[in-house]
Amino acid sequence: MNNQQEDHYIATISETNEKICWGCGMRLLLPPYTPIFKCGWCGAITDQNLQDRCSSWWRRLRDRLLVTGLLFFMLFVICGGIWAVYPVVFSFSFGWIVFHLLTTVSFSIVTIVSFISVAFQSAASPLNVLWGSLEVVRKGALENFTFCHYCGKPKSPRMHHCRTCGTCIMDMDHHCPFIGNCIGAANHHNFIIFLALVVISNLYAFIMSIMASAYIWPSLGHEAFGSVARLRMLDVVGIFSELARALSSAALLLSLRGMVLMYLCIASFSVQLGICLLLWQQLQLIYEGRTYINHMGYWNGGTNERGWQNIRRFFDSQKSVFLFVCGSMRSAEKTHKR
Repeated sequence: MNNQQEDHYIATISETNEKICWGCGMRLLLPPYTPIFKCGWCGAITDQNLQDRCSSWWRRLRDRLLVTGLLFFMLFVICGGIWAVYPVVFSFSFGWIVFHLLTTVSFSIVTIVSFISVAFQSAASPLNVLWGSLEVVRKGALENFTFCHYCGKPKSPRMHHCRTCGTCIMDMDHHCPFIGNCIGAANHHNFIIFLALVVISNLYAFIMSIMASAYIWPSLGHEAFGSVARLRMLDVVGIFSELARALSSAALLLSLRGMVLMYLCIASFSVQLGICLLLWQQLQLIYEGRTYINHMGYWNGGTNERGWQNIRRFFDSQKSVFLFVCGSMRSAEKTHKR
């Protein structure tokens, strides 16, 4: 009688704590209260503590509004800058006009094309792994892999699930609402190039706006400079307050073109400051071999090395593409010569 009770007790415990590994399908006998466990064969990690991380509609709506606003801002800077700046440029030589027209058109095209490539290129890279059956999964093939219950697919340790995009991203850096897309392994290069192009183009727009503003700004008059000269050199606050008062009084005499130039100066300076800080942060994280998600401590991916080898490794694929294009062009030239 006692032996039957012991057999029934052992069978009950076995059925209660038997779990199935999602990676290889192996049945595992685990201790009680084990919501997270790792398979000893394939290395897959099973996490039964589900969290509600479903995508929300308001995040996608926010992204669409910000992307639309950014596109309108870029078009305003281009069109408004041409309308406000180039009447001043046209007063100079013909060569000066042609140079700045070509520069403006080139910067505008490459910046907009770079923005479109980052915004519409999928950040999710395909991950082809065999899973689900012990016959197809080798030992250690899914080491530290987890299962994404929202995508219904295995998730590499280097992957992170984005709630806004609703997919897992390899080497995810962050989700950028201004482009409405995630930044990951598939489009991180293009994002860095886009930031660099924005810095260069915006610097050019800022310099041209300053030059045009100084050319058409109303004269401050001798009274303003006389009141500043009467102040002591150590009275810095007084000097800046007098200059600000003189500039504000002169701003009342500005035309519509002058007001647009003033707005372009302020907007381009603000954008330049923010984009430079973002680009510096991105390059710093690349130098350290980490992503922003890793920097915030959401997962322990990335490398422990820091140095210029990370920069070279990051741009290695871009260099390969560049060399491939150059090699194709040279082959085409040789064929044409023959």
